[in-house]
Amino acid sequence: MAVVVRRQPGQRVLIREPRTRNRLAVWGDPIAHSQSPSLHAAAYRALGLEWTYERRRVDAASFAGVFAERDDTWRGLSLTMPLKSLAFHAADSRDAHSELTGVANTLAFDSEGAHAFNTDVGGLRRSLEEDGVSSVTQARIVGAGATAMSALIALNELGATQIDVVARREAAVADLARVAARLGTNVRWQPFTTRDYEPVAVTVATLPGGAAVAAADAAALAESAGHLVDVVYGHWPSTLATAWIAAGGSASSGRGMLLHQALLQVRIFVHGEGGVALDDEEAVLADMRAALVGD
Repeated sequence: MAVVVRRQPGQRVLIREPRTRNRLAVWGDPIAHSQSPSLHAAAYRALGLEWTYERRRVDAASFAGVFAERDDTWRGLSLTMPLKSLAFHAADSRDAHSELTGVANTLAFDSEGAHAFNTDVGGLRRSLEEDGVSSVTQARIVGAGATAMSALIALNELGATQIDVVARREAAVADLARVAARLGTNVRWQPFTTRDYEPVAVTVATLPGGAAVAAADAAALAESAGHLVDVVYGHWPSTLATAWIAAGGSASSGRGMLLHQALLQVRIFVHGEGGVALDDEEAVLADMRAALVGD
């Protein structure tokens, strides 16, 4: 059985797990493109842990059945689309970022059940900080899907009090505005047809990799939108990134977010929470970064 100590309300630290609890995986659909196995394998190799990390195609319809089949060999799961909401609802407990976003990209298992986390928020925040964005008051998000919610919270944690959300439909921004109000941040909808955007320090694009953006719309966004982080990484440079570079701006892909959210997942699988650093974490992160570049 796992030995668990309580540090503070809501915090969990896994002190010891049975030797058999050494199995991890990433689930989603599609999943063949996932770089999570390379990232996690590099981390566990650096930490000297004999854990396995698999990749499995699991769609929304089959999630419940596959999830119910797990045994005590499982330590945790990484979840990608379309499973993040299902993972949130399947959990026995949830961290603050999962509660705010209503989704989970991480499930950690112990003798008390399944515990949900959203490391996308922290991963994006750490990626922005690595790009030199340590604080911001005004920002812009392009897109209004699930990743936009994580971006909203990350920007709020960096100090943003005004966030403009560019989306095709105003109704799509309602959930973002509701959560932002709870956090003390104002959200304003802007359609893609806007041509006179106010200057902001940073823009986070959360559109799917294959989403089409008209060249004129991209150019208008790039004129005064500060540094761009586009969460895509398989379709790089994206249309928006190309527009940013053409306008003389700076742009980075979602690889930084991918790297840092994975590091937070490793923390969770090792310690039971994301707030405790790994032993020699800088070396672990360097090995994970090398694995990402290698892919």
